[in-house]
Amino acid sequence: MPECPELHLAGRFINGACGALVFAGGVERSAVGRGPEVPFRSEAYRISAIARGKELRLTLSALDPAAATPPQDLVFRFGMSGSFRLCPAAELPRHAHLRFFTRESPPRALCFVDPRRFGSWRLGDAWQPERGPCVVSEYQAFRGNVLKNLDDRAFDKPICEVLLNQKYFNGIGNYLRAEILYRLKIPPFEKARTVLEALKDQEQ
Repeated sequence: MPECPELHLAGRFINGACGALVFAGGVERSAVGRGPEVPFRSEAYRISAIARGKELRLTLSALDPAAATPPQDLVFRFGMSGSFRLCPAAELPRHAHLRFFTRESPPRALCFVDPRRFGSWRLGDAWQPERGPCVVSEYQAFRGNVLKNLDDRAFDKPICEVLLNQKYFNGIGNYLRAEILYRLKIPPFEKARTVLEALKDQEQ
């Protein structure tokens, strides 16, 4: 399942592979995609991305200021199998549930591909409010959010459970918690507060 590192890399891929590309037309949605139609259309626009925890935001920005087309933001969750691919428009992959087409000839398509259809997107730029700061892009805020809330009853639970709490560990999922606990040699059923309180006195 894609977690924080995979979404971070997806954002870097989109910015690197698509940063110089010009897209055109409307955004195509498959009949079974788990997200709304995207009411954006432009004769020339660019796509940029930023990831935060288990979410990734795309921004579609028209290149012609006279067109009066406002930017469109989309926030994606990848579910169990979501990813982005850039491919020839004539060779769309199966399960490409949202597609953005370039203006070049022959055109290419940036596709949100999700075979298992647990992924989704929503319109707007808002991150989910119940998610804490991102461990990758907002480390200081992430660390502070955990340490200042250690009195929360959530930290009465075993560390293996608390690491999945997205209010405090946004972006951490099953494989990351297993790697973290194994590499640090932390017993998975140790109380979370007991494990984390020791960090209060450590230098950042």
